Amino acid sequence: MRRAINPTIVIALGGLLLGMGYRHFVDLAIEASPLNYLRSGLHGMGMALAAWGVHLYFTSRRSEWVSRWPLLADLAVRSATMAVVVASTVLILESLLYWHRIEAHWLFDAFPRIVALGFLASLCGHAVYELTRLVGSRVLFNVALGRYRTPVREARVLMFLDLAGSTSLAEEMGELRVQGLLTRFFFDIDDAIVAHGGEVHAYVGDEVIVTWPLDGRMSAGRCIDCFFAIADCIAEKAESYRQEFGMVPSFRAGLHAGQVAISECGSSRRQLAYFGDTVNVTARLQEHCKEAGRNLLVSADLLHHMKLKPAFAVEALGEVRLRGRTAAIEVFAVERRV
Repeated sequence: MRRAINPTIVIALGGLLLGMGYRHFVDLAIEASPLNYLRSGLHGMGMALAAWGVHLYFTSRRSEWVSRWPLLADLAVRSATMAVVVASTVLILESLLYWHRIEAHWLFDAFPRIVALGFLASLCGHAVYELTRLVGSRVLFNVALGRYRTPVREARVLMFLDLAGSTSLAEEMGELRVQGLLTRFFFDIDDAIVAHGGEVHAYVGDEVIVTWPLDGRMSAGRCIDCFFAIADCIAEKAESYRQEFGMVPSFRAGLHAGQVAISECGSSRRQLAYFGDTVNVTARLQEHCKEAGRNLLVSADLLHHMKLKPAFAVEALGEVRLRGRTAAIEVFAVERRV
């Protein structure tokens, strides 16, 4: 819910400005009074907030019934619903803001135009949103700018997090049930990732790869906070997982920081790919969790960039030679103090 507060304020202000702009460019100049500008602004704000409310509904778990449909049917239902809600909002605000009965010429002239514009804007907005969900907002933005047409080196923090025991779960539950578990798990942990500034780079089987820029804000330990926020999220939903899957998912993660080479790859389907020793070390750290019997392993390179909170206990595991790598790295296990 907290994630929606700031966008709600921006959308409300945007709707206010668009409503005033509509009054300025479309309506008659004789009607351009301060009161009418305010009315149009409130009209635009109401429409924007109504559309945002529909969007929030269709991006919550309550809308799972439509998310299982084909994408075109999904888009049609969302856009039609938004058009109806926005149209209803327009009618209600028209009578409330102008203190008179709805006139026939407005109902048959301006109203259909507003509904049509609302439906087209909703359809385009939902299409862009689905595209963003498929490739990620940062990826979409950087691809549009051409930032990674040629390889670029960036300092990044990486977290490889995977579901523990997925192979045995597949034998016990079957692939479809496990895939349903993974889908639910990845959905549930997304809020914690976004709330701590993380960006999902990829889902690979039972593993999610999360990344952060290695900047000054990382000194607060957001990536480690993220791991334990995910743990809290799953703990809160434990009973729901037991009822649906007969178990509560457990997971392990490796965290590392360093230089990463990033570039666009592919032709028919372009995506951002991360290359370099930092990626390999993070993946091996996550694998080493099972051998070390720990849920979270962190490299010394990452710890040097942050100041851990007193709530966390750090245990040095010494230098470890990770699989496929000649040079050893210093590894630490991080746990939350009881």
